[in-house]
Amino acid sequence: MGVKVIVVKDYAELSKKAALFVVEEITKKPDLVLGLATGNTPLGMYQELVRLFQKGKVDFSKVVTFNLDEYVGLSPEDKNSYHYYMFENFFKHINIPPENIHIPNGIADDIEEECRSYDEEILKYERIDLQILGIGINGHIGFNEPGDELITSTHVTELSEETRKANSKFFENPDEVPRFAITMGLGTIMKARKILLLASGREKAKIIAEFLGEESVSTKVPASFLLIHPDVTCIIDEEAAQLIKGQG
Repeated sequence: MGVKVIVVKDYAELSKKAALFVVEEITKKPDLVLGLATGNTPLGMYQELVRLFQKGKVDFSKVVTFNLDEYVGLSPEDKNSYHYYMFENFFKHINIPPENIHIPNGIADDIEEECRSYDEEILKYERIDLQILGIGINGHIGFNEPGDELITSTHVTELSEETRKANSKFFENPDEVPRFAITMGLGTIMKARKILLLASGREKAKIIAEFLGEESVSTKVPASFLLIHPDVTCIIDEEAAQLIKGQG
C-alpha cells in the first residue's frame, strides 16, 4: 500500500500537523498550486495556517488555489456556499491575491461550460501540486460519489442522500441542502503531485478502515483510487483510526 498513514492523538494535533505539512510545501515551492477542501475536517488546519501566517511563518502571496467543489444554486454570498466558507475561514485572513483563488461558480449561466473552463484553468498550471482531501462516510472524495462509474473531469454530480444527510448539519433546514454540486473529477485529483487526506472522529473510523484495507480500487469506494497514487499522506486522529488493524 502506497499511502503513508500518520495517526495523531486528536483533532487539534491533526490540524497542526496538516498545517505544517502545507507550510513545508509552500516553503519548498512559494508558487505552490494548492487544491483545497471544505467541511469540518480541514477547518482547524485553516485556522492554524492563519495563525502561522500571522506569526510570519508562511507567505501565500504567490500561492494559487483551486477548490474541490461548490454547491449548484448557491451564490458566493450564501453562508452555506463553499465560496463563503473559504473566504470567512481562510482567504480573508491571509495575503493571497484574489486573482489566484479559484472556486467553481455554482450559479454560472452555463454550468457545463463552468466545469470545462475550470479544468482548463487548472491545466494552465499543468497540475495541482498538493491536493487536500477529506473523506465522506461513504468513501467519496470531493463530491465524487460511489457508483457504477466515476467521471474523471470536473462535472456536475447528484449528491447521495447519505451525503446530503451528513451535510445537513450545516443548514438550518435539511431540505435546504442542494441536490447537485460541481466537483473536481477523480482524474484531476489523481494528477496532483501530492495528496494529503485528513480524517477525524469515530464516524470516519469505518470508512477509513475500509479504505486502508482495500486491496483493489473500486468505484464503490472512490477514495480507494488513492491507493494507486504515488504520493499520498493520510493524517487521522485516534478516533478515526480505531478500526484499523493493529490500532487500538
